[in-house]
Amino acid sequence: MPILILLSAISIISGLIFFLRPELAIEIQRRFYAKINWRIEPISMPKEIRNTKAMGLFLIVIAFLTIISIFIKAR
Repeated sequence: MPILILLSAISIISGLIFFLRPELAIEIQRRFYAKINWRIEPISMPKEIRNTKAMGLFLIVIAFLTIISIFIKAR
C-alpha cells in the first residue's frame, strides 16, 4: 500500500508539471530523444500543448482516485 501512495504522489507531481508547464514537459521529452539520436518535432505545437495539459489532468485525476481507493479499502 505505501508504494501505491508513493507512486500516486509522484503521478500527481508529474501531472501538475504536465498541466501547469506543458512546454517544459515537451522540451524534456525532446532532449531525451535527442540523446538517443532521435529528433522529434510536434506538427502542431498548440495541439501538443493542449494534449499534454489533458494528459496531466488525467494523470492527476487517476492518482487522486487511486489514493481515495486505497483509503476506502483500508477501512
